Amino acid sequence: MHSGQTVTLPEETANHLVRVMRLREGDTCVLFNGDGHDYSATLTAAGKREVQVRIDAVQAVDNESPLAITLLQGIARGEKMDLILQKATELGVSAIVPVNAERTEVKLDAARAEKRVAHWNNVVTSACGQSGR
Repeated sequence: MHSGQTVTLPEETANHLVRVMRLREGDTCVLFNGDGHDYSATLTAAGKREVQVRIDAVQAVDNESPLAITLLQGIARGEKMDLILQKATELGVSAIVPVNAERTEVKLDAARAEKRVAHWNNVVTSACGQSGR
Protein backbone atom coordinates (compact mmCIF):
# COMPACT_ATOMS: atom_id res chain seq x y z
CA MET A 1 0.00 0.00 0.00
CA HIS A 2 1.14 3.54 -0.60
CA SER A 3 0.10 7.07 0.32
CA GLY A 4 -2.93 8.29 -1.63
CA GLN A 5 -4.16 4.78 -2.46
CA THR A 6 -7.82 3.90 -1.84
CA VAL A 7 -8.31 0.47 -0.27
CA THR A 8 -11.45 -1.59 0.30
CA LEU A 9 -11.14 -3.33 3.67
CA PRO A 10 -12.08 -6.96 4.34
CA GLU A 11 -15.61 -7.41 5.72
CA GLU A 12 -14.42 -8.41 9.21
CA THR A 13 -12.19 -5.33 9.49
CA ALA A 14 -14.90 -3.09 8.06
CA ASN A 15 -17.39 -4.45 10.60
CA HIS A 16 -14.95 -3.79 13.45
CA LEU A 17 -14.33 -0.19 12.38
CA VAL A 18 -17.99 0.71 11.78
CA ARG A 19 -19.85 -1.29 14.43
CA VAL A 20 -17.32 -1.71 17.24
CA MET A 21 -15.24 1.45 16.96
CA ARG A 22 -18.19 3.42 15.50
CA LEU A 23 -16.10 5.26 12.95
CA ARG A 24 -17.80 7.25 10.20
CA GLU A 25 -16.74 8.83 6.92
CA GLY A 26 -13.99 11.36 7.54
CA ASP A 27 -12.72 9.62 10.70
CA THR A 28 -9.12 8.44 10.81
CA CYS A 29 -7.62 5.13 11.87
CA VAL A 30 -4.32 3.26 11.76
CA LEU A 31 -4.15 0.06 9.71
CA PHE A 32 -1.55 -2.69 9.53
CA ASN A 33 -1.13 -5.75 7.35
CA GLY A 34 1.93 -7.40 8.86
CA ASP A 35 4.49 -5.92 6.47
CA GLY A 36 6.23 -3.78 9.11
CA HIS A 37 4.36 -0.57 8.37
CA ASP A 38 1.50 1.35 9.97
CA TYR A 39 -0.88 3.10 7.60
CA SER A 40 -2.70 6.25 8.70
CA ALA A 41 -5.98 6.24 6.81
CA THR A 42 -9.21 8.22 6.47
CA LEU A 43 -12.56 6.52 5.91
CA THR A 44 -13.92 7.69 2.57
CA ALA A 45 -16.96 5.38 2.35
CA ALA A 46 -18.51 3.50 5.27
CA GLY A 47 -21.31 1.05 4.52
CA LYS A 48 -22.64 -1.88 6.54
CA ARG A 49 -20.49 -4.46 4.75
CA GLU A 50 -17.87 -2.40 2.95
CA VAL A 51 -15.50 0.31 4.07
CA GLN A 52 -13.11 2.18 1.83
CA VAL A 53 -10.18 4.15 3.20
CA ARG A 54 -7.61 6.48 1.70
CA ILE A 55 -4.05 5.90 2.88
CA ASP A 56 -2.77 9.26 4.15
CA ALA A 57 0.67 8.27 5.43
CA VAL A 58 2.91 5.23 5.67
CA GLN A 59 5.19 4.81 8.66
CA ALA A 60 7.77 2.05 9.14
CA VAL A 61 7.58 0.49 12.59
CA ASP A 62 10.20 -1.54 14.37
CA ASN A 63 8.57 -2.81 17.53
CA GLU A 64 9.79 -6.39 17.35
CA SER A 65 12.13 -7.87 19.91
CA PRO A 66 15.75 -8.30 18.80
CA LEU A 67 15.45 -11.88 20.09
CA ALA A 68 13.96 -14.48 17.76
CA ILE A 69 11.81 -16.58 20.08
CA THR A 70 10.26 -19.79 18.73
CA LEU A 71 7.55 -21.57 20.73
CA LEU A 72 7.03 -25.30 20.19
CA GLN A 73 3.50 -25.89 21.45
CA GLY A 74 1.68 -29.18 21.83
CA ILE A 75 -1.78 -28.88 20.29
CA ALA A 76 -4.21 -28.09 23.10
CA ARG A 77 -7.93 -28.76 23.25
CA GLY A 78 -10.66 -26.22 22.60
CA GLU A 79 -10.05 -22.58 23.26
CA LYS A 80 -6.84 -23.25 25.22
CA MET A 81 -4.84 -23.26 21.99
CA ASP A 82 -6.39 -19.94 20.95
CA LEU A 83 -5.42 -18.38 24.28
CA ILE A 84 -1.87 -19.75 24.06
CA LEU A 85 -1.43 -18.37 20.53
CA GLN A 86 -2.93 -15.02 21.48
CA LYS A 87 -0.75 -14.48 24.55
CA ALA A 88 2.43 -15.78 22.90
CA THR A 89 1.90 -13.35 20.03
CA GLU A 90 1.22 -10.45 22.38
CA LEU A 91 4.41 -11.28 24.32
CA GLY A 92 6.58 -11.12 21.20
CA VAL A 93 7.10 -14.73 20.14
CA SER A 94 8.29 -14.60 16.53
CA ALA A 95 7.36 -18.16 15.50
CA ILE A 96 4.89 -20.69 16.90
CA VAL A 97 5.17 -24.33 15.86
CA PRO A 98 2.20 -26.54 16.82
CA VAL A 99 3.37 -30.12 17.42
CA ASN A 100 1.74 -33.46 18.08
CA ALA A 101 3.35 -34.48 21.35
CA GLU A 102 3.24 -37.99 22.79
CA ARG A 103 0.30 -37.11 25.04
CA THR A 104 -1.54 -34.79 22.66
CA GLU A 105 -5.23 -35.65 22.84
CA VAL A 106 -6.24 -33.64 19.78
CA LYS A 107 -5.97 -35.58 16.54
CA LEU A 108 -6.39 -33.58 13.34
CA ASP A 109 -6.95 -35.08 9.90
CA ALA A 110 -5.77 -33.06 6.89
CA ALA A 111 -9.07 -31.22 6.29
CA ARG A 112 -9.59 -30.37 9.94
CA ALA A 113 -5.95 -29.34 10.35
CA GLU A 114 -6.30 -26.91 7.45
CA LYS A 115 -9.36 -25.30 9.09
CA ARG A 116 -7.60 -25.06 12.45
CA VAL A 117 -4.51 -23.44 10.91
CA ALA A 118 -6.72 -20.84 9.17
CA HIS A 119 -8.49 -20.17 12.49
CA TRP A 120 -5.19 -19.92 14.36
CA ASN A 121 -3.87 -17.46 11.76
CA ASN A 122 -6.92 -15.26 12.46
CA VAL A 123 -6.25 -15.48 16.21
CA VAL A 124 -2.61 -14.45 15.71
CA THR A 125 -3.58 -11.59 13.36
CA SER A 126 -6.08 -10.30 15.91
CA ALA A 127 -3.46 -10.51 18.67
CA CYS A 128 -1.01 -8.56 16.49
CA GLY A 129 -3.59 -5.80 16.14
CA GLN A 130 -4.29 -5.81 19.86
CA SER A 131 -0.63 -5.56 20.82
CA GLY A 132 0.51 -3.21 18.05
CA ARG A 133 2.77 -5.76 16.37
